[in-house]
Amino acid sequence: MRIDDVAAEVAETVWSAWRSGERMDALPRRIRPTAVAAGWAAQRALVELAGPAYGWKIAATAAAGQAHIGVSGPLPGPLFERFRHEPGGVIPSGELHMRVVEAEFAFRLGEDVPAGASAEAIAAAVAALHLAVEVPDSRFVDFATVGGPSLVADAACAGFFVLGPEVPDWRGADLAARATRIEVNGETAAVGRGDAVLGSPVTALTWLARELSGLGRDLRAGEVVTTGTTTPPPAIGPGDEVRAHFEGYGEVGFSFAR
Repeated sequence: MRIDDVAAEVAETVWSAWRSGERMDALPRRIRPTAVAAGWAAQRALVELAGPAYGWKIAATAAAGQAHIGVSGPLPGPLFERFRHEPGGVIPSGELHMRVVEAEFAFRLGEDVPAGASAEAIAAAVAALHLAVEVPDSRFVDFATVGGPSLVADAACAGFFVLGPEVPDWRGADLAARATRIEVNGETAAVGRGDAVLGSPVTALTWLARELSGLGRDLRAGEVVTTGTTTPPPAIGPGDEVRAHFEGYGEVGFSFAR
């Protein structure tokens, strides 16, 4: 089979599982990606099926997360418009598999980021900082064992995403030292800091820009980049109310359907 045909079949397999809510033990061996580049090709084909993406997520930006899923570095994935929710909304819960939430710092780009851009140029391309919560998910029964290439094909465990308020006057602030906290039903469920994501959310953004460039895709104006979980991801269930607090910046709240 041609590479493009394999990527398309992987994407169709993932998307079928996504739509049905069924989970796979693994991708069929004959089409299973064995390198990140092959997983990336499948991810790009998945975008054709899932619809418009408005930005990017980064999975496994913490050492503990990388160890948990058996990878040596972070993984990029798309944020699909159809799975975007507003603060204060109600998110479907019936077909969630991972059932966790993540408090994250997200950047909205005001300019394109060309290949080879310096870290300073990448940071300067940011138009706004937002508070956010990701609800990651996977189409695999045991996502921790399938390997990096298959996880990339699975959109790096992309799921629902809540983009919260814009943070004013954030430039010059030490985001790495900014404390975060997640409450579930009014009780503290997890605490963390901005340095959980590759040492700093800005560092995570730089990593993504360079990783995408190496895969032939540059960051573009208007895209949102959410930089990874700042806390250990706490478990959630149907009917739960979630609030993610960001020290000095505010919060993002929503609930899950019963």
